[in-house]
Amino acid sequence: MTAHRVVSGPSPNQMAVQLVTDHGGYRGPMASTILLCTDGSDEASGALSAGLDLLGRDHQLVLVTVMDAPDEASLAGSGHAGPDLSPKEFDDQVSQARETAESAIGRAQSELDLMGVEIQILRGDPGAAICQLATQLSARAIVVGSRGRGGLKRAFLGSVSDHVVRNAPCSVVVTKISPS
Repeated sequence: MTAHRVVSGPSPNQMAVQLVTDHGGYRGPMASTILLCTDGSDEASGALSAGLDLLGRDHQLVLVTVMDAPDEASLAGSGHAGPDLSPKEFDDQVSQARETAESAIGRAQSELDLMGVEIQILRGDPGAAICQLATQLSARAIVVGSRGRGGLKRAFLGSVSDHVVRNAPCSVVVTKISPS
C-alpha cells in the first residue's frame, strides 16, 4: 500500500507531496542522495541499519568510508630531519589503509544488503571529507553513527559525527546503537 501525504512546502504558498511506502520510508518526488557513512565497526553497521529503517531505501544510497592513510607530508620531512617514511613504507601504508577501507565497505554491503549501491572511499579528515562529498553530490542527508563519548573525551579526541552535524550542507541523522 502506498499513501500520499500533503505537507507544507518551504513557503506558505507551496505544498509538497510525500509518498509513504509500506516499509514506512519516505520517497520524495525524485530520488534523494543519502550518504551512509561507515568505519567498519559493529556500531557503524547498527547505526546505518537504524538510519535506513528511519529513512527507507528508496533513495540514491552512497556507502562512504574514509581511509586512514598517511599524510603525503610524511614523505618530505622538514629542516634537518629527513622524511618520516620512505616511498615504499608510504605506499605500503596507503595499500593497507585501502584494504581496510574496502573491507569496511564490503562488510557494510553484505550486512545491510547494499550490493549495487555507489561506493566512495575518501582520504583526509573524516568529518571534512564527508561534508565535502555531501556538497559535491548535493546530498539530502548523511547517516553517521555516534560512539557516545562523553563531553571531555569528545573535546580532546574530536568527533566525526559532531563535525558533520556542525558543518554538513544537509540534514544529518546521527544514530547510536548500544553495544549488546
